[in-house]
Amino acid sequence: MAQSDQDTIKKAWKHFEKANVLNIGELATALKCSIPSARLKIKDWKAFTSYNHNGRFYTLPHVPRFDRHGLWRYKDIAFSMHGNLKKTVIHLVTSASAGYTGRQLGELLGLSPRSFLHHFRKCPGICREKQDGVYVYFSDDISEYEKQMWQRNLIVCRTAVDTISEQEAIMILVAIIRHHGISAVEILALPEI
Repeated sequence: MAQSDQDTIKKAWKHFEKANVLNIGELATALKCSIPSARLKIKDWKAFTSYNHNGRFYTLPHVPRFDRHGLWRYKDIAFSMHGNLKKTVIHLVTSASAGYTGRQLGELLGLSPRSFLHHFRKCPGICREKQDGVYVYFSDDISEYEKQMWQRNLIVCRTAVDTISEQEAIMILVAIIRHHGISAVEILALPEI
């Protein structure tokens, strides 16, 4: 490779670092090359691709400061250390202790759930289930699913206990005595409760 090519690459790298985020056209201009050649350079540099904005933006691997979920935002552009939106949703759902509702996923990703969750109705790696009129996304691995479901039931029960009055507590106690041997979720589903 000629020295002028190396200089162009170094300048493009510095421009990329300074900008934090570039689209492919900006990078091709900085590299003085075609878009397919710029895409090859992006791959060589192991740059991250945004999971929103149709994957139009890129950032160098040392730039993002990912949060505990592996997500990073630069202005309104979002990146994931797990890859594209599909890989990110699968990772988030399968690693969640109690699965996620669509709303929770939307808040976490900074996206409207209506804009992307319809793609995950039958996605390998995750399953969805309607609970109390809301879809909840779980791992499709049966042992992980059972752990997540158990945790979700604990959360539902804990939330119910945290928000009940003394009178409601007495009604629940009577229901437990009448219907001994049923789970907390089944108790909460009883008509008298």
